[in-house]
Amino acid sequence: MNIQQIRNATILVHYAGKKFLIDPFLAEKDTYPPFPNSLRQDQKNPLVGLPIPLEDILKDVDAVIVTHLHLDHFDDAAKDALSKDVKMFVQSAEDAEEVNKAGFHNLEILAENTSFNDIQLIKTHGEHGRGEILKSAGPVCGVVFKHESEKTLYVAGDTVWYEGVHTEINKHNPEVIVVNAGNNQFFEGGSLVMDEKDVYEVYKTAPQAVIIAVHLEAVNHWILSRDELKSFVKEKGISANVLIPDDGESYTL
Repeated sequence: MNIQQIRNATILVHYAGKKFLIDPFLAEKDTYPPFPNSLRQDQKNPLVGLPIPLEDILKDVDAVIVTHLHLDHFDDAAKDALSKDVKMFVQSAEDAEEVNKAGFHNLEILAENTSFNDIQLIKTHGEHGRGEILKSAGPVCGVVFKHESEKTLYVAGDTVWYEGVHTEINKHNPEVIVVNAGNNQFFEGGSLVMDEKDVYEVYKTAPQAVIIAVHLEAVNHWILSRDELKSFVKEKGISANVLIPDDGESYTL
């Protein structure tokens, strides 16, 4: 497989001969207002531009996976840029209805045993925060990719570390794990995605896996920087296990 970090949670996954675009956040830099009640109210989203041309991102995409419908995972630019015929996987009937309203009709709801050609796609659970913030953050999912010719890949999505992630790792034994690790927060409510301690919990649960940390430094409410996370994993002696890509960087695994 090849995994390319685009920006925020947007990644391209080449897996078993197919190209997947996950959580497309495709607007030009400074298109949207800052997320309210959080840091950097003087900066618009996205904070950074796309690292490669939009046409290269979209070229020959076989399927799109949208883990949930927050702006920084599926934005108006993505709705405009993507072919309305593209195969799209979403987490629920509610999300499918909203995506259909945007003109997309080749929709499928992820389940515990979804298939795309001969690739198995397994919906996983996540929690977009802890405690009261979960009510406003809403439901999210991740996805596990399996194929006889590939390593097992777990894209965790917008989730903090909790028992559900531990369960998914133990159930599927992924060799590659993508985590959203910017520790994004509002002024109240705590972490919405993983912080460095959460990443370390993922490592301790799957010390054999390659962990790729994304969702960093792209929207105004980020807390954890790439440099801080790199320093943390170096201190823990796990730099070989935890990869922290720059936008545009890719790995063949």
